[in-house]
Amino acid sequence: MNLSLKKPDNIGAIASSMCVVHCLATPVLFVFQSYTALEQNSAPLWWTNLDFLFITVSVLAVYRSTLNSTNKIIKQMLWASWFVLFVLILNEKTEWLLLPELVTYFAAIVLASLHLYNLNYCKCETENCCDNS
Repeated sequence: MNLSLKKPDNIGAIASSMCVVHCLATPVLFVFQSYTALEQNSAPLWWTNLDFLFITVSVLAVYRSTLNSTNKIIKQMLWASWFVLFVLILNEKTEWLLLPELVTYFAAIVLASLHLYNLNYCKCETENCCDNS
């Protein structure tokens, strides 16, 4: 597969995957931080707000991907999975419900997978917006 950053599905898959990595790395950050500074009990502000960067990039990628897709069901699933991930991130910040982190990981993985699957449904007029492989 030709991985080009000009293609919205590739960007979306990368952003969603990076979101999963970020979520998985957070506990490791806390462990390392506890060894270095016993008075601090939270992650740095830039790290805790990185979720919002990923969700912003992701909404742009979903928007562009749905413009280039011919499959209506995939379009709806992309928007639905993005919305679920967005709500889960908001829930994580506001703590409305106590949900396991695994739910957020799953939502991000589903969104990344949908972006990769959507590469099969491209209606591009040029070769610059979708993969042909």
